Amino acid sequence: MTAYVFPGQGAQFTGMGKELYDAFPAARQMFELSNEILGFNITELMFSGTDDDLKQTRVTQPAIFIHSVIMAKVMGKKFVPEMVAGHSLGEFSAIVSAGSLSFEDGLKLVAKRAQAMQHACEREPSTMAAIIGLEDAVVEKVCSDIQEIVIPANYNSPGQIVISGSIKGIEAAVEMLKTAGAKLTVILKVGGAFHSPFMESARAELEKAIDTAAFSEPVCPVYQNATAMPSKDPKQIMVNLKKQLTSPVMWTQSIQRMIKDGATAFYEVGPGNVLQGLIKKIDRGVIIGPAKV
Repeated sequence: MTAYVFPGQGAQFTGMGKELYDAFPAARQMFELSNEILGFNITELMFSGTDDDLKQTRVTQPAIFIHSVIMAKVMGKKFVPEMVAGHSLGEFSAIVSAGSLSFEDGLKLVAKRAQAMQHACEREPSTMAAIIGLEDAVVEKVCSDIQEIVIPANYNSPGQIVISGSIKGIEAAVEMLKTAGAKLTVILKVGGAFHSPFMESARAELEKAIDTAAFSEPVCPVYQNATAMPSKDPKQIMVNLKKQLTSPVMWTQSIQRMIKDGATAFYEVGPGNVLQGLIKKIDRGVIIGPAKV
């Protein structure tokens, strides 16, 4: 079975989507529509903006979503997913590309998500750290022993977890994890503690927006971050999407479940190749590559 996966924040680069814009009339229409929906020229920022421009949350998240969904669209008959999944932000791209939500509604939700997350980051300082070379259980135990709020936020691949929490808590956890034998610990340059209780205010804002969007049954199962389980039920997809901002990204578990359910090939749709690298670490026995238009 063929699975398509969609990247999250961090995959952006200057010039993203320009080849699609130049080659496909349908892509140009969707880019122009994006500018109208967002109320600013995101196309110009994607094609010629600086790294700093693209790192702005209000730009980054819509840009990656737009690139990914347009790519799936112009693939036409080549895009025949039997299952889909997206990493964090990429879950929105997956849901739209699988036909459960319109491009317009999806972009509006992503814009709201970016805005809400920015507001949450401004309310209370927090951060994240990447932990390499420890078993999940060890990282979970250390997080639970910290008095501050610190939780595993991204289960990216075996031996690679991102933790999320208060600045003081992350600093303490990093020192404990070094002592426990972590090969590498890196405090990330991010705006806040994504996929943690620090995003509760953002979750509440996004939940209201999700309730106003029109979800329908997708063409194939969507494996969602909060559960690592497949769903084709629009109501269940909405419920899981509402949990996403305060729940860990169960990426390792999602890919393992997809393979258990019959996935033999994974193709990454959108900018970058981060997910291909993560999937190789999860299971080298499957076909992995970029989607091609």
